[in-house]
Parts: sequence; structure tokens; C-alpha cells
Amino acid sequence: MSLDPAETNPDHYKVIFENERVRVLEYLDQPGTVTTPHEHPDSVMYTLSSFRRRLVQGDEQREVELEAGTVGWLPAQQHHGENIGDTPTHAIFVELKSSTAPTAEGTLGPSA
Repeated sequence: MSLDPAETNPDHYKVIFENERVRVLEYLDQPGTVTTPHEHPDSVMYTLSSFRRRLVQGDEQREVELEAGTVGWLPAQQHHGENIGDTPTHAIFVELKSSTAPTAEGTLGPSA
């Protein structure tokens, strides 16, 4: 089973650019949206809107609140998420194709 977010959650993740080195995804959802499990390779995330989300990886949960215009490193990971705020989530992910595979012990969510 593929855990590619463009396949597991096609209503929310759209591939907007791809070449041999990177793939760029646009993500958009509404308050209350819950995604199915998916994975991301090492990525850079740029937020186009301010939002609050809950990210879940196994038994671990993390709530994040990000302002529009935030840029952050997203280490390879597998999770599902939920928009727990009052605003849509709108973000761009630049996935690196030469990154490491996600692990169960990886950091959940974006990091500085």
C-alpha cells in the first residue's frame, strides 16, 4: 500500500511540480479535516495560511500552530493529521527525493 500523500489524500495534496531532485506538493484543507496515514521524505514546508493542526504518529501526538509565511524543515516521517483550528490549512511542501526514509523514531512535525 502506498503512503504517498498525493495518493492517500488526493483531495488535499496536489503535485504542482516534479523533477528528478524534488517534488512540490500543495496542501489545502478546512477546519475539522482529518487525513489518512501518509509519509513525507525530508522536506521544506512553507505555510501560506496560519493554522492549528494535530499530528499523530503511532502513540505520539503533537499540536502545532503556525503563522502564515513560516518556513521550516520537515524531517522524513509518517503520520496523519487533523485541522483543529478555525482556519483552512494551506501549505507548500518541497520534498527532497534523495532523502532518507521515514522512521518510527523520527521527529514528528516541522522543526526549525
